[in-house]
Amino acid sequence: MTLDELQQFIEKMYSDKDRQRGSAGTFLWLTEEIGELAAAIMEGTKQDKTEEFADVIAWLVTLANVEGINLTEAMQAKYGNGCPGCGHWVCACDTKQ
Repeated sequence: MTLDELQQFIEKMYSDKDRQRGSAGTFLWLTEEIGELAAAIMEGTKQDKTEEFADVIAWLVTLANVEGINLTEAMQAKYGNGCPGCGHWVCACDTKQ
């Protein structure tokens, strides 16, 4: 599944609820899922981690949809020519990117 397909899938499945909740409410759900992912990484099973990674991605996509951001375009614009800091395909930056 591509990012575009995922965004369309989430849009079709949840868009009415998502728009009613708005960006702030959706962001809160995303942060809750990130916390659940952190807990799974610390002490969960592989299945727990798998499910939480999926939840984080779904809520991030949901937030992008509510905000009208196409994630494929965003990724291409920021990372499509290599590292945003140094421009290389294998990052050669001295600092965290």
